[in-house]
This record gives sequence, structure tokens and C-alpha cells, in this order.
Amino acid sequence: MMTKLPALVVLTIASCMGQVSVGITIGPPPPSRVLRVRPVSPGRDFVWVEGYWYPVGHRYRWHEGYWTRAAYPSARWVAPRYEGGRYFNGYWDGDRGRVEHDHRWDHDRDRRDHDRH
Repeated sequence: MMTKLPALVVLTIASCMGQVSVGITIGPPPPSRVLRVRPVSPGRDFVWVEGYWYPVGHRYRWHEGYWTRAAYPSARWVAPRYEGGRYFNGYWDGDRGRVEHDHRWDHDRDRRDHDRH
């Protein structure tokens, strides 16, 4: 019995250190909407973000394309995608690291993702 106890302790600790992953499983989003004419840029430091679908509960919501300033000067937008049965959010990435996009920022149309990091 005493020889089984150390093995049981090791197995218990190992099982507690496993990773947990949570994904959205509502299926792929609808096809992207077509933008006929891109609005004029509000300034030279603005970046166009194409429209995309994103999950809200058990459905998708369309996010219109928009002009925004990057989260920081060298950041580039990595568009959201649906891959391998999972949805991955869009984000800003660059030499200062990754900055997640928060849809609550969309109400601040003058700034959007700029200076959120």
C-alpha cells in the first residue's frame, strides 16, 4: 500500500497541471459582406479594418469595416478567422506585443483601438 501512495500522489499532481481549452462551437460564420466603396480615410495614420463576422452567444454579428488608428505605431491588424472548427478573434500585433480588440471600444469612433494598450 505504501508503494502505491507515491505513484498516486504523482498522478494526482500531474492531472491537476493539465491545460484547459475553451472554444466556440457555433459553426462557421456566413460569407463576408461585400463593400462596394471604401470610405475616404480620415487621415494618414489611419488603417482600414475589413468588415468581419464575430460570435455573440449562439450566433454571429457583422462588424462593418472601419478606419481606425493602430493600437500603437508599428502594430498590424490580424483579421479574425474561423479555422479547424474554432473561431479566433482579430487582434493587433507588432513589436510591443499583442493587443486584443474589444468591441465595446467601437462606440468611440474617433479613437477605436488607438491607445488602448
